[in-house]
Amino acid sequence: MTSFVLLIVLLGGALVTKTNSGLGCGKSWPLCKGQIIPDNLTIETVIELSHRAASGLAGMSVLLLAVLAWIIIPHKRETKFLAIISCVFLVAQALIGAAAVVWGQVPAVKAIHFGISLICFAAVVMLTLLIFERDRNYQKDTFFVGKTMKIHTYGLWIYSYLVVYTGALVRHENASLVCPSWPMCSRANNGFPTQFHEWVQMGHRLAAFILFLWVIIAFIHAYKHYRKERGIYVGWLVSAIIVTLQVICGAFIILTNLNIYVALTHAILISCLFAILSFQCLLSTRSKKSNTQLHQNKVIS
Repeated sequence: MTSFVLLIVLLGGALVTKTNSGLGCGKSWPLCKGQIIPDNLTIETVIELSHRAASGLAGMSVLLLAVLAWIIIPHKRETKFLAIISCVFLVAQALIGAAAVVWGQVPAVKAIHFGISLICFAAVVMLTLLIFERDRNYQKDTFFVGKTMKIHTYGLWIYSYLVVYTGALVRHENASLVCPSWPMCSRANNGFPTQFHEWVQMGHRLAAFILFLWVIIAFIHAYKHYRKERGIYVGWLVSAIIVTLQVICGAFIILTNLNIYVALTHAILISCLFAILSFQCLLSTRSKKSNTQLHQNKVIS
């Protein structure tokens, strides 16, 4: 439930950005135009006010989840860290959102706001999964994540976060439709970018394509070596599906002339992908060698 509420907040933030509703409540925060509910409601005011209400609900939900996790699964080593991270980044998200309202809609601030929201969402998803996760006896029921898989996991987690910021740069530089064709930029010379905004758009496409290829390569590696470790294998399978849908959705953003529903779906997919990659990182930190592996000196690449 908490993860769903945070996803709504992420979507609300994306909707605020895409509809230019950031100043729908003026420069008043936490009130809206100096009132709880302003007299003259415009569509921009409704969007911004709804986003603030969802953020408030998310704050209470995250706090409740953190307390419950602290009580229910204190024996899992990741619990306290994730509980603290989710609360800290939720507060940071609210403060940066307030700064964007009070001191102006600076593109860098709006991009950081989404990035922090993404980390908070990932922490909440991991905390939720920990609560419902089957308890393991780590002394007897161990698994080993090899060096290659760890490079894929940690590298993709960092790289996907950077790709998010290239997408944010596209939005905040108003470069979403400077290249009206896909995958190349038809307005540019021979399909290649020549102007700054075209480089921003095509740079994001290239970064997204590299992300797609890297996730598929990681999934193939997981298929070859980790099919028996269900948590790792299923995680990479879902990641491969999501990143494929992400590429398709990115193309449809252009082909549908920036359709708002397609754009919001794009935001949902990258949020879910980052959360899954975050959980894969968590699983990698649990990697251990079993006694059998130590005696046989076998290493899975």
